[in-house]
Amino acid sequence: MIPWEKLDTTRIPGTDGELRLMRRGTEFSIMLGTNELMNSRLSGSEAALATLAAKKIESVKNPHLLIGGLGMGFTLRAALGVLGTKARIVVAELVPSVVAWARGPMAVIFGDSLNDPRVSIREMDVTKIIQSSRTTFDAILLDVDNGPEGLTRQANDGLYDSSGLGAAYAALRPGGVLAVWSSGPNPAFAKRLRGAGFDVNEVNVRATGRGGGARHIIWIAVRA
Repeated sequence: MIPWEKLDTTRIPGTDGELRLMRRGTEFSIMLGTNELMNSRLSGSEAALATLAAKKIESVKNPHLLIGGLGMGFTLRAALGVLGTKARIVVAELVPSVVAWARGPMAVIFGDSLNDPRVSIREMDVTKIIQSSRTTFDAILLDVDNGPEGLTRQANDGLYDSSGLGAAYAALRPGGVLAVWSSGPNPAFAKRLRGAGFDVNEVNVRATGRGGGARHIIWIAVRA
């Protein structure tokens, strides 16, 4: 078996946590400690985050989306594939090295997606964009942790608590969608979504997108 090779490491801003970019043949992995945050072979549920949200806003002519977390670009590329030429997509990525990896060693995965004229990459905390926006976005897609808890950094808890969900609600246009990816169920989070005023649907999606792999959760929360 081909061994894993460590290509690079980087600190997560504001924490002591370290991300590691690993490669084995043509396969890439991003690790945090013993946790694998993402793998280039498992893209199905991250892509579904975009396609499920896009389905909810398909009547919007010129949709404006915010994606929290670039990762390996699965959500971004899926959004580009289903949205029209007039869409605008802002991708907020907290860790500058993740953007550098996308343009460097993982460029073969990303293709031309980062150069698409519909895309704007902002190296900053997605929370700040949400908090400074009012009725701005038709969809906000969050995949910055392994679920609605601050795994990569504790500050991310503020995205998922009642205050953070209220800010997301305010940042969306009427009928807008907050879509959140998770590695597993979280009934308390679903309850908070409803408490914030969202109409909530919890969707089970396979990690591979082909009927196999682990089951992941995507919450599709629609603003009234």
